[in-house]
Amino acid sequence: MRSLNQIKKAASVREPIHYHVSIKDWPAEERPREKLIKRGAGNLTDAELLAILIRTGKKGVTAVDLARRLFSEERTLREISSMSVEKIKLLGIGESRAIAIVAAFELAKRLPEVKGKEKLKIQSPEDIVQYFKAKMRDLVQEELWVFPLNAVNQLLEPRQVSKGILNSSLAHPRECFREAISQSAAAVIFVHNHPSGNPEPSQDDLAITKQLMDAGKIIGITVHDHIIIAGDGFTSLAERKFAT
Repeated sequence: MRSLNQIKKAASVREPIHYHVSIKDWPAEERPREKLIKRGAGNLTDAELLAILIRTGKKGVTAVDLARRLFSEERTLREISSMSVEKIKLLGIGESRAIAIVAAFELAKRLPEVKGKEKLKIQSPEDIVQYFKAKMRDLVQEELWVFPLNAVNQLLEPRQVSKGILNSSLAHPRECFREAISQSAAAVIFVHNHPSGNPEPSQDDLAITKQLMDAGKIIGITVHDHIIIAGDGFTSLAERKFAT
């Protein structure tokens, strides 16, 4: 059940009456841009915010109408955030507008990464998950990333190692440790996603983790963990005593 504050918020953030005319002919207080300036972005609906990115409509169709198309078929804002330029174009939204939408969502996903630039100290799997979940949870393909750490477990520059179904050929130790070596890392944490939404490790995941741990011992770079992100859940193989 929604709280009283949530109900008040929903009541105050409503889309304007649907006018079949250009937005410039709407009352000033209902135009998305003017509304944002006067009342703040928090008072706009999701469709109105997307309409600002879309900027202009087409003949007989406003930017708000185009934004509403993104929410057709009961899509959520999170689902829209993972749509490609091509998928957005299929809804009748032009390429330049689709690019602007994809770019805006990508910037939002990168916000947690700012902490990494400030030498985020990794003390638990949750630190990595909080940093990277927004970027990985909705990917449609598996991606393997390496998180290099310095001697005091401060995060250096994460790098993608591979893209595709994770197996021994895509997770070759040479590629996995290349970035760690180039950044003079003392340790690493590997992270990959399960598009299925199931965070349980597969037998391949376990085998690759052991392979990487063995390689790390030879190279002199400790593998602290291998984390699997799936939707809003995750599995830390270190917490399961498999990696450390």
